[in-house]
Amino acid sequence: MQDWGITVKAAGSSAELVGFAQGLINELRPDVVVTEDCTKNCRKGKKSKRLIRSLAELASHNSVLDVSVPRPRLFQSKYEEAQRLAKDHPEIAGYLPAQKRRIFDFEPRSMVLFEALALAQEVMKGPPTRLAASMG
Repeated sequence: MQDWGITVKAAGSSAELVGFAQGLINELRPDVVVTEDCTKNCRKGKKSKRLIRSLAELASHNSVLDVSVPRPRLFQSKYEEAQRLAKDHPEIAGYLPAQKRRIFDFEPRSMVLFEALALAQEVMKGPPTRLAASMG
């Protein structure tokens, strides 16, 4: 597992995100980028969907395989999911929020790491046909 960190600035626009992600691709040279499939049952807003599409397009321009998977919803809350993921992957346990957020609080930034891991697990544990379909 590679910790790419969390950036708020890069999420400001597609151009900023693409610039940030391009630097990571140049440095880390991934073979695969996993993005959320935003075509159906996706809870993301318009801006987030646009950013995700930008990442998928960037991957294709860099000859990096983009695997788009639906966001699994196997737990009642993201926090229960994060606790389970931290149990299965103790190296990320330090990123767990200290407590579940209240309805009026902002979501802790570290939750995106658990969302990303859930998507990656969906690819790794999912059917091999999903990965093969992404390869064309």
